[in-house]
Amino acid sequence: MLKVGIVGLRRGSIFLDVFSRLPECQVTAVCDVRPELASALAASRPGVTAYTDYDVMVDRDVDLIVIATPVPTQVEMAVAALSRNRHVLCEVPLAANLQDCRTLLRAVRTGKGKFMMAENCVFWAFVESWREMVRQGKLGKILYAEGEYMQDQRELLHGPDGLPTWRAMLPPIHYCTHSLGPLLSLTDDRCVRATGFSTGSNILAADGPIDMEGAIFQTAQGATIKLLRGAITERRPPLHYFSIYGARGVLETSRDAEDPVGTTLALFRDVPNLPRMMRLPLGINHPGLPLFPPAVGYGTAELVMVRGFVRSILEDTKPPIDLAQALNMSVPGLIAHMSAERGGEPLPVPDLAAESAEEEAKEKDEAQKKEDKRKK
Repeated sequence: MLKVGIVGLRRGSIFLDVFSRLPECQVTAVCDVRPELASALAASRPGVTAYTDYDVMVDRDVDLIVIATPVPTQVEMAVAALSRNRHVLCEVPLAANLQDCRTLLRAVRTGKGKFMMAENCVFWAFVESWREMVRQGKLGKILYAEGEYMQDQRELLHGPDGLPTWRAMLPPIHYCTHSLGPLLSLTDDRCVRATGFSTGSNILAADGPIDMEGAIFQTAQGATIKLLRGAITERRPPLHYFSIYGARGVLETSRDAEDPVGTTLALFRDVPNLPRMMRLPLGINHPGLPLFPPAVGYGTAELVMVRGFVRSILEDTKPPIDLAQALNMSVPGLIAHMSAERGGEPLPVPDLAAESAEEEAKEKDEAQKKEDKRKK
């Protein structure tokens, strides 16, 4: 039985419901800076203890920590958990800068716990079906893809005290994983070059958040990806849009606000046993899985995501989105914003996981040389 602790209960309360559906897990601790929220959630579930001090909670008898706090705090909390050999499921965006990414890499490398980024859109049912079609070769070589995530979140820009929240400070393209994650997962690709563009601040005050940012990426496998992200534009309900162009076919989700996310138009050319044009009704939900909680817009993906991470812990296998994949989905957004600040200058996207592996190999080699010298 895995004992689970959850920190950050505005978003994290969702995970209380999800983990409670898994017989292998028991939520035993919840933590939030608002004591009334932590106490209320703990009182609603038997066996759950409320905390307001994260360091106290992470030192208790827990196996897995879910981090759903503001982005500026996530890496520090993940490092604290990993240093105690806890498993960590961390919300998106992954990190605020490249240094935090490197810090997280070192913590994962030296700790014994597993790390997974909670990018739920990768687990939407239609994304999984696209992934299977791509891997079966039905689209041929992937040439180009698009992703958009547009949502009016102006009500989240200020807290109850009237002060700006982390969302007000976050460059929109930093929150790229909901779009880039699903697209990269189709072929296990990674971005190698980024060009970013910003509209500046027009919707709100001149010193307010950026309206929206776009980016164009080149990938290691030779594809081009275009993204658009905005958090204060007039877009209700939110839009998650995807399209992917292969040498033999095209997949595209609907832009109709009344059409469920994921309903796909598919076009194929000379693919055996497939018509030239078809509509795939599969949306975000997996047939046969329960929908909960009803207010959440990610359907069954949350359960599939968490279940996959729990299985990786129990079976000691690679998490569905380990840190290397999380970096591939996150770092391009950091670089794209840097590019936008430089007027759209194309910039290389570093492979931080590969750099870390080289650093680890060098450290082991130096340690071995010291040991050999000692023995002599």
